[in-house]
Amino acid sequence: MTQALLEYLLFLAKTVTLVAAITFIAGLFVNVSRRNREAEGLKVTNLNSRMRHAADGLRHAFLPKAGRKQLAKQRKQEAKAAEGRRRKRVFVLDFRGDIRASATAALREEVSAVLAVAEQGDEVLVRLENAGGLVHEHGLAASQLVRVKERGIPLTVAVDKVAASGGYLMACVADRIIAAPFAIVGSIGVLAQVPNFRRLLDERGVTVEQVKAGRYKRTVSMFGEVTEEDREKLREELEEVHALFQAMVVKYRPALDMERVATGEYWYGSRALELGLVDEIGTSDDWLARLVDTSDAWRVQWRGHKRLMEKLAAAMEEGRLGLLGSLGRFR
Repeated sequence: MTQALLEYLLFLAKTVTLVAAITFIAGLFVNVSRRNREAEGLKVTNLNSRMRHAADGLRHAFLPKAGRKQLAKQRKQEAKAAEGRRRKRVFVLDFRGDIRASATAALREEVSAVLAVAEQGDEVLVRLENAGGLVHEHGLAASQLVRVKERGIPLTVAVDKVAASGGYLMACVADRIIAAPFAIVGSIGVLAQVPNFRRLLDERGVTVEQVKAGRYKRTVSMFGEVTEEDREKLREELEEVHALFQAMVVKYRPALDMERVATGEYWYGSRALELGLVDEIGTSDDWLARLVDTSDAWRVQWRGHKRLMEKLAAAMEEGRLGLLGSLGRFR
């Protein structure tokens, strides 16, 4: 009896696993197919309508029937009054960074579109979430925001979670930086860390030949022998990048005490305000809520065309996270 039960449970487990695998693969291809139908281009969303619709949905829950009719009438009157009226426009861009600042490609398109239509009195808000990464990639991302600045369009950066290292390189360009109380800000420093496996390979009789033309073509590497001269050259290069980083920050925030803040440390929003790294404590939601009655807020989002393998990789990651979520939660 026990043996039969065990065999049945084993069969059931195999069946469930097979069904789960088939479901996952089917979902993967459905997801990829759906993404293939998404056209490349700019998506523009009116945030005023979205915010008002959400609030009105809540009002409808407790308003009497007469009150709901009155609210609908009021909204129609407001829409009619707004026709042909020019209000300040706030263009909202979202940037979620990774080590390669891969969102820069979309940011370039979004900034170009905004600069083509922005007029006197308009503003740009960037909701930034970026913990830093490669120097040249984040330097290019910061340069896109400089384009807005040089056109004389007021630029605000809102940091709800993190703007550190390359993220702060982007944020410092803004006319105003808003940070949530516990947002991570700063980390004005440069880091390089390279694992070296030479001794491990030597122990196993493996030799890596590294041939170079040019004294400093390769200094600290993963497999070559590292000399003190190599280390000193790498430190020299890092100091140079650090100096460029500081110069960028000083250019846009000259009142900062760089000796105090350019140590590579990071601070939470409230402390960052005291140090002058940010200008205001708050969230992007607070900032937008203050503008909704006097300005038109438009979210500008570029959707680029991805290669099939990129879509498959993204879909597989989403599927993996969804599967983990269905099995349990991390504690």
